Amino acid sequence: MKKLLQFTKDESGATAIEYGLIAAGIAVAIVTAVSTVGTDLTAMFGTVSTNLK
Repeated sequence: MKKLLQFTKDESGATAIEYGLIAAGIAVAIVTAVSTVGTDLTAMFGTVSTNLK
C-alpha cells in the first residue's frame, strides 16, 4: 500500500506530458495557419495568372 501511495504522489512525469501537450497545440496552430495562408496564396496566384493571360 505504501508503494501505491508513493506512486500516486509522484509528479515527475507530469511536466514532460504538459510540455508535449503544449507542443502539440502549437503544432496544430501552425498547421492551421499555414494551410489558410497557402489556400489564400493559391487563389491570389491563380487570379494573377488569369489576369496576365
